[in-house]
Amino acid sequence: MRTILKVGAALLATTIVAGPAMAQDGVKIGIMLTLSGPPAVLGEQAKNGFELAVEKMGGQLGGIPTEIIVVDDELKPDIAATKARELVERDGADFVVGPIFSNIMQAIAKPVTDAGAFLISPNAGTSTFAGAECNPNLFVASYQNDQVHEVLGKYAQDTGYSRVFLMAPNYQAGKDALAGFRHSYEGEVVGEVFVPLGQLDFSAELAQIAAYQPDAIYTFMPGGMGVNLVKQYRQAGLDTIPFLSAFTVDETTLPAQQDAAVGFFGGANWAPDLDNEASKEFVAAYEEKYGAVPGTYAMQAYDAAQLIDSAIKAAGGDVSDSDAIRAGLRAADITSLRGDFKFGPNNYPIQDFYLVKVAKRDDGKFETQIAEKIFDDYADNYASQCQMAK
Repeated sequence: MRTILKVGAALLATTIVAGPAMAQDGVKIGIMLTLSGPPAVLGEQAKNGFELAVEKMGGQLGGIPTEIIVVDDELKPDIAATKARELVERDGADFVVGPIFSNIMQAIAKPVTDAGAFLISPNAGTSTFAGAECNPNLFVASYQNDQVHEVLGKYAQDTGYSRVFLMAPNYQAGKDALAGFRHSYEGEVVGEVFVPLGQLDFSAELAQIAAYQPDAIYTFMPGGMGVNLVKQYRQAGLDTIPFLSAFTVDETTLPAQQDAAVGFFGGANWAPDLDNEASKEFVAAYEEKYGAVPGTYAMQAYDAAQLIDSAIKAAGGDVSDSDAIRAGLRAADITSLRGDFKFGPNNYPIQDFYLVKVAKRDDGKFETQIAEKIFDDYADNYASQCQMAK
């Protein structure tokens, strides 16, 4: 899947074009997201959020002609690495925006940044690149993976849950998830299970939970994995055990989970009911254009577009001036939809985090809503390991 969109001073174009490369005084943006298979809903939210931001900016980033090339990483690291090289070496992308999944981030970071392009992640935020392997051309517009999970660890600790069962997919983000939870939680972990990425039948794991009878469970199950787990959890009659999660009950999964997810908790750096004007305008515009409630994937991609726009402006429109672009990105001179936002020394955000709870709105749609703020201006735990050349 490869789509090229050329956008100008008018609204974002939606026509696929196959013309010559953009002139040197423009900017090329490669968007690499998972856009096929069950996890495609996550990538679609990010794609929609980025394109909505460009549309609001009149079809240009930094006030210069903009070409957007969209590719599907297929959630396959080897394919993603090849496509990333093509974006920067063949297509001449100045920025690559992506990916969704951390295993893809690990595959594409080197080919993108070694070629001199900037990688702006709208979601994946692995611990590896937050610490010793930090990179001056890699900026994360979302969070460090552990942080969202730390929200639930602290909540479980503060609530007095003394026995917790943990479950996540067996890949880097899953490992970061449970490490993040443990960072804030001091109680007993009665069970810890890693399942294959993409697993959809959780009967064996639910039987273990029923046997352990923990005070709560904590899980990270993105996309279709989360849809199935939530439904099966309810069907198994386990809903008397508090369900704590991240990226398991959110705006990408709720349309399928619906009532089965109501009352379940998550952690996030934003929710659709966040009370600031920029966020309210974004939510209204997104719902009007796409007919769905935006989640953090869309919000973070929107902010990624704002970051690129601000960096190009800071460089006076000269995309070839990498030092000026880098300084502009680090300055993060944007009005983030999430409110407080700045980059730490590892190019990962310092921001607020919330406990969120699934609710059914009066219009029948489902969304996460802020229950309480857990962390204020929170930096990740790996930044001190980053010795990045300035």
